[in-house]
Order: sequence, then structure tokens, then C-alpha cells
Amino acid sequence: MTQNPFLLSRRGAVQTLAVGAAALAFNNATRAPAFAAAAKTEHNPGAHWERWAKPQDAGFMNDLSKVEDTLYPLTTTSFMVVRGGKIAYSYGNLEQVSYLASARKSVMSMLYGKYVANGTIKLDATMADLGIDDMVGLTPQEKSATVRHILMSSSGVYTPQGSPGGDQDTPPRGTYKPGEHFHYNNWDFNVAGFVFEKLTGKTVFKALQEDLATPLGFEDFDINRQRMLGYVPATSKYQAYHLFLSNRDMGRLGVCMINGGRWNGKQIVPEAWVKESTATHVVEANKENGYGYLWWLPSHGRKGPEWAGSFEANGHFGQYIVVLPALDLVVVHRRAVADEYAIARNTGRAEYDAPGTVSILPIVDKVVAALKA
Repeated sequence: MTQNPFLLSRRGAVQTLAVGAAALAFNNATRAPAFAAAAKTEHNPGAHWERWAKPQDAGFMNDLSKVEDTLYPLTTTSFMVVRGGKIAYSYGNLEQVSYLASARKSVMSMLYGKYVANGTIKLDATMADLGIDDMVGLTPQEKSATVRHILMSSSGVYTPQGSPGGDQDTPPRGTYKPGEHFHYNNWDFNVAGFVFEKLTGKTVFKALQEDLATPLGFEDFDINRQRMLGYVPATSKYQAYHLFLSNRDMGRLGVCMINGGRWNGKQIVPEAWVKESTATHVVEANKENGYGYLWWLPSHGRKGPEWAGSFEANGHFGQYIVVLPALDLVVVHRRAVADEYAIARNTGRAEYDAPGTVSILPIVDKVVAALKA
């Protein structure tokens, strides 16, 4: 019997999300969202993004000026609302390429799907199976962590992280067995990149180019802009695969996911992986969110039908892709920081943490309210 590569772990309560499950009615008479039966209609931009003539044509009750008023005092550099695969509203420079910070992790999840489906990556392979060790040496318990645990940020490996950005209140080593405890840990995320490269024979950046940027028609992608970064001197063998993308190309990633991984009739990310990676594997990662495989799940804090099956890429300073399948809605927020600062921060040269991080969900609440009004 062939094992299903997307078999759910037994840890905790698992909720299967039907990505793209709710149909939309762009009804010009009522301008109201429809929470209806599953729809498989694919909406995605062509070589260049199309725009609705005005937000009201995309089903909004107004021109989203109240949302815009919210952005003025923030450090926002660009913001985009996409409905039905077309831009309903934008703010700032959508073409500016900048640092994704931890939003990179959800992009990694998308890259994993193809290789889990074809058996190249096995989620239940352990660190011992893969020959994963580190500078301080992993214990047998730590080596029993699986790739699945890594994607859930629940490995139980609490050795030094190779780059900043994870939670700093790391438990003592051996406190939890693999799969017992969620800890937002860059050791896990950086090892996810190493495992990907070891098993696929591709760099993360080459895979991003071939498997996502090219088929999705990224308009601003430069493979030479992407960087491996980590502390100098090194604290771990495993560095971070940092991505530099534009707002409008991040929007293409969100639209691909809301289409169940399809683009122009072709399955780019396996549909089963879209569902599995955005299903609940950690029930309460923080007060607002559950966690899937490298995706945050805001539906755990926001219970309305419009948030059903929602998921989010979340990066420091304000780098976000928020996907609400029930509304066919993708929201992208960027707060651009200079490459020089991003590099200095990730190598440990800049301890200063640039202020002004933006919280996205209250802004998305205003976007959703414009649909419900």
C-alpha cells in the first residue's frame, strides 16, 4: 500500500481547510460577499496585473478610503488588495523589491509541496536519517525530530539559531520531545531550507525561480538579489535563505494559493499540499493564530465565516501575505527596509531593531468590513 505523502500528523487537533472552498458572487447590486459552496474557478493575473475600475466593482461598498486613512501614519511602503485575481486597491510602490524577513518561510512551504508529492522529501524522515547535526552536536532525542516537526516549528531542538528573528525565550535543551511544543525557532526554519537543498539538489533560490517565479510570471524577480545570511561568526551550520521580492510578486503567490495551487490551468503547487500545509498542526501558536506547515492561521482568533480557512505569511517590520479563501481575497503589505540594513541585521552587525512594525490583521479587518457593510 502506498503511503500518502500528505498524511496528517497525530499531534493535537487537526483541522482540514478547504482552500478556495467558498464561492464568490461579485454582485453589483448588493456588493456583498457570498459564503457559498466550493468553487473551482481560477482567477489570476496575466503578464501584468489587471485592475478593477474601482473597488466597488470588486464587491466593496466603498472606495476603501478608510483603509487608506489607516495607512497614512504607519511605516507602510506598499499595500495591495486583490479580489478575483485583480487589484481592487493599491497604495505605494508595488514594484519595489525588498526583504521578506520571516515571510520567506511560507514561500518555502510552497516550494516543498512538489517534492513531497513526488516522494523526494519525506515528511517523516528524521534528522538522524538525513545526517543533520550541528556545531554543538545534537542529542539522540533531538535527532529524532522529523521534517514534519521542522515545518511545524516543533522540533524540540533548542541549540543556537544561525540567524536572528526567532523567539528569544528558548527553553533549555531537552525540555520537550519533538512534536510536543511549538517554539518559533529559526533553527527549524533554516534547517528546512538545508533539507530542501540536500534532497532536491536545487538551491532554494533556483527552485524559487524555476518552480514559482517563472510559472507565475513574477515581474520583478532577480535571483541574484536573494541571499543566504547568518551570524558572523557562525553560531550554527544552518543559515537563513533570505528572499527579496516585490509586493506585486508576493500577490501572485497569494493568488496561486487561493486558486488551490493552480495557475493558467496548470497545477503549480499540489492541491493536496495547499490544503495540508494550511491545515491546523499547532492549535494555538499564539493568542491570535494557529500554525500549519510554515503558515500562520488567523482563523483561530477571528471566527467569522469570512476568515474560514484563512492563512498568512508574516515577516518582521510588516511583510505580509494574508489569504482569505472564503472571500477570494488576498492582501499584501510591505514595509521596505534597505538591503544593507537587512544584511547587517542578519549577520549580527546591527543590533538596532528598526521601529514601526505594522500589525496587519486590524487593517485586514477594515478591508473585510468594507465587504460586509
